[in-house]
Amino acid sequence: MKKTYFIFAFVICSLFSSAQIRTSLFEEFTGENCNPCASTNPALNITLLSATNAPKVIAIKWQVPIPSAPSLTWSLYRTNQAEIDWRYKSSASGGYGYPSQNTPTNAVTSGINSAPAGRLDGRHQWDFGATSDHPFYISNAVISSAQSQTTNFSINMSTAWDATFSNCAVTVTVQSSTAFTSTGTLVYRLCLVERTINFDSPPGTNGEKDFYDAVRKSYPTATTGTAVTSMGTVLPNTWTAGQTQTFVVNCAVPSYVYDKGQMSFVGFVQDDGTRLIYQAARTLQPAIPNDAKAVSISIPSVQCTNTLMPSVTIKNNGINAITAMTVTPVLDGVTGANIFWTGNLAPTATTNLVMNVISTSSGAHTYSYNITGVSGGDVVMSNNTKKIFFITPTTNFPGPVTEGFVSTTFPPTNWALFNLDNGVNTFTRTAIAGGYGTSAESMLFQVNSITNGDIDEIYLPPTDLTGITLPELSFDLSYCQIFTTSKDSLKAFVSGDCGNTWNMVWANGGSSMATAPTNSLTFFVPTASQWSTAIVPLTTYSNAPQLLVKFWGKSNAGNRLFLDNINLQQSNLTAIKNSVAFNAAFDVYPNPAADEATVFLTALNDQEIKLTVTNSIGQMVYNKKYKLNAGSNNVSLDCKNLAAGVYIVVMESDKNKQTKKLIISK
Repeated sequence: MKKTYFIFAFVICSLFSSAQIRTSLFEEFTGENCNPCASTNPALNITLLSATNAPKVIAIKWQVPIPSAPSLTWSLYRTNQAEIDWRYKSSASGGYGYPSQNTPTNAVTSGINSAPAGRLDGRHQWDFGATSDHPFYISNAVISSAQSQTTNFSINMSTAWDATFSNCAVTVTVQSSTAFTSTGTLVYRLCLVERTINFDSPPGTNGEKDFYDAVRKSYPTATTGTAVTSMGTVLPNTWTAGQTQTFVVNCAVPSYVYDKGQMSFVGFVQDDGTRLIYQAARTLQPAIPNDAKAVSISIPSVQCTNTLMPSVTIKNNGINAITAMTVTPVLDGVTGANIFWTGNLAPTATTNLVMNVISTSSGAHTYSYNITGVSGGDVVMSNNTKKIFFITPTTNFPGPVTEGFVSTTFPPTNWALFNLDNGVNTFTRTAIAGGYGTSAESMLFQVNSITNGDIDEIYLPPTDLTGITLPELSFDLSYCQIFTTSKDSLKAFVSGDCGNTWNMVWANGGSSMATAPTNSLTFFVPTASQWSTAIVPLTTYSNAPQLLVKFWGKSNAGNRLFLDNINLQQSNLTAIKNSVAFNAAFDVYPNPAADEATVFLTALNDQEIKLTVTNSIGQMVYNKKYKLNAGSNNVSLDCKNLAAGVYIVVMESDKNKQTKKLIISK
C-alpha cells in the first residue's frame, strides 16, 4: 500500500513539473483616429490592469492606421509605422497575416481589418468565451480561460542599461519542460513598450490623450528598403524536455520614446505556423535615478492682461528625491531670470512653482521653461522643456479689418498664428493665387502637406467695433479635395469676452466646401472661377468695444485650401437698420454647393420667416418656416438629392422678401 501511494505521488509531481504557468499575451490593434477605440479603451485598461488580471495577462497595443493614419506630431503610429504595418497587415501586403474573423461565422480574411480588435495568445478572443474579437468583450473570465491553458515554455529576461538609458542588453532564457515540435518557424519576439503615455493634446482625432502599453520598437527586425519583413529571434523548431536557450538582444532606444521611465520589454514565444503564442514575459521599468519632468504651464491661450505671473508644474520622474533644480523661463525667445528651487521632491511627486512676473505687449507670444541643475544630475533631458502659445489682446484696434495678403509680412500686422503642434506647415501666405483672380496673393492652409488631423488657428487683430452697427465677417475661399472622402474643415469663431467663451459662427468642410473638382494628381491652384464668398453676419456684436475672431483649420490630408479678402466690417445691408421694410437679411454658402449649403440669416428682432427653394423650371423643392432670434442664425439645406443646376432661394418675412441664386454642382 505504501508503494502504491509513492507511485501515485510521483505521477502527480511529474504532471505538475511538465506544465508551466502561462502568462497570456493580449494584443490590441487600436488607432489614434478610431472613435470606437477611444470609447472602448478606458474600460479595457481597467480590466487589464486590475489586481485580478495583472498577474495573468500582459498587454501590448499596436496603434494601427484604422480608419486613417494620425498626424506625425506625437503620433504613436507614424513613429513606428513600418513595424506596425508588418504586424497588422495581410500576408498579401507583406504583413504578418493574422487571420481576421471577428466571430466564428465571419469569413476569414488575412490581416487585421478593423479597430479595435484583440488577440489573446495569438488566438481569437472567442476561443476563450468572448462574444467576438472586439476588446469590449475582454473580461475576467475570458482572461482566466486563456491563462489556464497549459504551456511547456518558461521565459526569464534580465536587462542591463547604459548610463543614459539609451541602450539595453536584454538577456533571454527560454526553457521547455517537455519535448516539443512547432508547426512552423518558432520565434521569440521582443517589443519595447511604454507603460503609460500622457499627452497634453490628442495625437489623433479621437480625443485619446492617455495610452497604455503602446509598442514603440521591436527587436530585432529585418527590412527590405523601408519595409519590415520579419521581426524576432528564430528559436529551434524541436525541443527536448528541459532544453534551454539563452541569447542576448541589444536594443537601442529610439529617440521618439516619450518617457524613458515608462519603458519595459515584453517578450513572447510564437509559432508562425499556427500563430499561437505559448508564453509571455515582461521586464520591470528601468530604475532611473534622477529625472525631472516638465509637466505644464498655467497660462491660458488668451490672456487679457499685459502683466501675468505664470506657474509651472514639475514632476520627479526618478527614484531619488530631488533637492535642488534650476528653472529658466523664456518669453518670445528672450531668457528670463533663473528660479533656483530647493526642497525635497519625492519620487513620483509634483510641485507647482510660481515664476517671475512677466510683461507682454498686445499680440501673440510663446512662453517656455527649461529645467537644469537637477540634484544628482538629470539622466533624461528630453522631458525637461515645456512650451505654450498665447495671445494678449489688450489693445483693440479700430475696425474695420481688411486683409488681402498683399504685404509679404505674415502673419499680417497684429494677427496671431497658433501652430498648435509646432509642425512645419500651417497657415502661410502664398503668391500663386488670389481671390477670383483679382490678385496673386492669398492665405494658404496647406492641408496637402499638413499631416492628417493637424489643427491650426489664426487670429484677426483684436478689433474695436464701435460705430459698426451691423458687423459682418466675409472672406473668399477656394478648396479642392484629393479624394471624395477628403474632409478637411474650416471654422470661424468669435469671442466678445476676451476668449473666455467662443461662438462658432461659420463651419464647412469636405465636399460641401469644395469649389473645384477632386484632384489627386497635382497641387491645386484655383482659377478665377473656382472661388466662393462667405458672408457671416455678426449683428449681436454691434458696437462691441472688443471682438476676437479666429479661423480654425483641420487637415484631413486633402489638396489645398485658400483664403483671401478677409474683412470684418459694416454690412453692405446698411438700409436694414433704418427700415422696417427690410428687417432681415440672408446669404447662402458655399455657392456653388454639392451636398449641403448653409443659409445665414440676420434678424434685427425675433421673428418668423419662410424659406423656399425652387428649381430652374419653377418647381418647389424645399419649403419650411423658421423662428429667428435677433442676431445671427443659420439653417442647413440638404442638397444631396438635388440635381446639378441653378436654384432660387427665397427668404420671406412679414416685411421682407429676398432671393438668392444657389448653384448645385455635383
